[in-house]
Amino acid sequence: MNNNNNLDLRRVLQQVSNGNLSVEDAMLELKELPFKNLKGFEDIGFAKVDLHRKVRQGAPEVIYGAGKTPEQIAEIAKVMQANNQQNILITRLDEAKAKVLSSLLNYKYYAQARVGVAGGFPEPDGAGEIVIATGGTSDIPIAEEAAITAEMFGNKVKRLYDVGVAGLHRMLAHMDDIMSAGVIVAVAGMEGALASVIAGLADCPVIAVPTSIGYGASFNGIAALLAMLNSCASGVTVVNIDNGFGAGYTASMINHIGRRAELNA
Repeated sequence: MNNNNNLDLRRVLQQVSNGNLSVEDAMLELKELPFKNLKGFEDIGFAKVDLHRKVRQGAPEVIYGAGKTPEQIAEIAKVMQANNQQNILITRLDEAKAKVLSSLLNYKYYAQARVGVAGGFPEPDGAGEIVIATGGTSDIPIAEEAAITAEMFGNKVKRLYDVGVAGLHRMLAHMDDIMSAGVIVAVAGMEGALASVIAGLADCPVIAVPTSIGYGASFNGIAALLAMLNSCASGVTVVNIDNGFGAGYTASMINHIGRRAELNA
């Protein structure tokens, strides 16, 4: 960070100290600094690492592993670590790439979810608990991507796997978890009915994740996607096919709304 950037930060902090600027207005100024004087990213040639995202959006940048080499992933992660990002999430990381990356970066690989975690998980600070439910066992890899994403952004997660509508009693055995959840992520392929059933029981937002699991007429998840988009139950929001990360991220944002209100009270 150059001297001009330090002067900008010092000016904001001094105004808060003098009582001339509220904490809320100071946070707004800090969010806007990259669009004024502070560059807010580091250019490493093949990538521009966003170092300001946590201040701006409340969550740091995530490394999308698909299409990147292990060397590129490691370099991006090291830039983040050098700039005090303690917890780093790497998504869509296949096993072959993960094996090479292990010699370049200190991290843990979760093969089922195809994600890597450097720096461990933070302590949960969300307002409630996020429930991740799957229709079947085959949906678990996408559900695990959602669960680990939510945990990486400071949430307590409860996993309810293989509770689909083909055996509805399996889900009804977990009604306490469903009724007390702050957010529910419903992950299902085939006909994608799980989200509608859960949303008809729960009093919290339900994020539906269609998966590409199913036979030919499921069209690699399109049937589940359309079913979820056409849900007759209120409160269902749908992400893209197999987008566990997007569901976990959105669930975390919802789960932290109450926490932000507490901090600003």
